Amino acid sequence: MAKFKVAIIGSTGRGDYGHGLDGPWQHLDSCEVVAVADEHEGGRAAAIKRSGAKSGYADYREMLHKEKPNIVAICPRWLDRHHEMALACAENGCHLYMEKPFCPTLKQADEIVQACEMRHLKLAVAHNTRHSPVVQVVKRLTRDGRIGDVLEVRIRGKEDSRRGGGEDLWVLGSHMLDLSAMLFGEIESCFATVRENGEPVSKKHVKPGNEGIGQLAGDDIQAVYRFKKGGNAFFASKRGAGSSPTRFGLVIVGSKGLIEMQSGYGRTAYLLEDPSWSPGRTGSKWQPITSNGVGQPETITTDSHDGGNTSAVMDLISSIENDRQPVSSMYDARVATELIVAVFESHRLGRPVNLPLTTRENPLTLLS
Repeated sequence: MAKFKVAIIGSTGRGDYGHGLDGPWQHLDSCEVVAVADEHEGGRAAAIKRSGAKSGYADYREMLHKEKPNIVAICPRWLDRHHEMALACAENGCHLYMEKPFCPTLKQADEIVQACEMRHLKLAVAHNTRHSPVVQVVKRLTRDGRIGDVLEVRIRGKEDSRRGGGEDLWVLGSHMLDLSAMLFGEIESCFATVRENGEPVSKKHVKPGNEGIGQLAGDDIQAVYRFKKGGNAFFASKRGAGSSPTRFGLVIVGSKGLIEMQSGYGRTAYLLEDPSWSPGRTGSKWQPITSNGVGQPETITTDSHDGGNTSAVMDLISSIENDRQPVSSMYDARVATELIVAVFESHRLGRPVNLPLTTRENPLTLLS
């Protein structure tokens, strides 16, 4: 079979190449990296060397027109140009692998999904924890009742002094909210409050966010999500409240114990079989959960980003060849975006909001 022609879009200084999205292609026998596009000359030269690309372009649209790739990796971590890049790729008939977060508004997400649907294109987003074999072990443990009935899911961001709050929700919360939906199904509603310097966020607090997020506000986010099957997920992030080592991740709270997980491919999770949730009182101990099961050594040796990207790219190729949706599809990415946007919409309206949202714009731009 002919190899897939792969093109890479980066943006040095504006999200660069994300978390290594340019990395896995040259190592796959089914792929040939034909070109890299990056407006920054030095960054472009470095990316060509890293990826083994045959050509380089300053203009990604010129690259699409001349190289006619089958697959394009949209790598920049900044999301302000994801929409225009994805639509241009779709217009040229290219399947896509994209860095997260997906895009700044649900309107843009809808347009990307529609453009891909019209041309029967596959789009995968780099929520790569979905691909970790450890996640499948955790899913089996919860399904089999190892921690009893699942009562709730608790999620926190990194809560550092720069990103804590709204930016944390966008940049890091997207991983864990996506994982929650994967593990426990559809979320039907959200109720949230957003504060800045102790005040409820209003129009005066809204300003352009970092990394192309768009209008943003909030240094203290408190949100509760209701799963359609029952039970709640809680997300919280407060600027400056972070720890070392970080608490970023999620805790699955069950009637017979807890499971703790962090973002990343092949990351060890931990199981506490203790209905009191209190090792100090009972003497219970946390047990590692690896890709091989509870208490078993981990045999995954790849770096988290390398392993995650390689697995996601191989799954994307399989989805193209077998005409199915990727494990981390554009539909999943749109849901993760909606769970983020719902926080600000609930705060704007001062009440719980049902999903899917009717508001498809950034709710912070609608504050009076």
